[in-house]
Amino acid sequence: MKRIRIFTIKYLSFVEDNYRTEACMIEIRECDNYEAAKNLILEYSKIKGAEACFVSLDKELKDLEAFYEGGALLLGYEDTTPIATIAIKKLSDNNAEAKRLYIKPEHRGKGYARHMLNAMLDKCRDLQFKEVRFTTKPEVMSIGYALYKKMGFEELENNEGTVSMRMVFDD
Repeated sequence: MKRIRIFTIKYLSFVEDNYRTEACMIEIRECDNYEAAKNLILEYSKIKGAEACFVSLDKELKDLEAFYEGGALLLGYEDTTPIATIAIKKLSDNNAEAKRLYIKPEHRGKGYARHMLNAMLDKCRDLQFKEVRFTTKPEVMSIGYALYKKMGFEELENNEGTVSMRMVFDD
């Protein structure tokens, strides 16, 4: 019998504009709806300029659970609606790759990307990875790139506009 680990975390954000302050809640948990995850990843794959990030998309979507085995696929929910995703792909016992950080456009600007990244980092530590890497295209995903740098990801290389970044966890 397969043992399922429960991983749920809730974050509260406050969004201010000129007229009001709004409290926003995102609940992040291990994937419990692979169809919703697949739809979010497909939506993300259609971002103009991000096509190069999806070279193995068919293989990934064919069996998300197997593709992220040893890592994790996290979904973010606002109320009961899946609105965000981030994934952890195991590269080795010590190393992982973070992938597929995506927030539906109508839910952006609420601080959810930072919460999704923090949940992913917590999960990487929980899985005892020593290092997590990210690959991004700053020209296409400038806000995400700036957030990764602000959160402490170190830039390793820039290969024709595709940037590799990493975070090493302290013991």
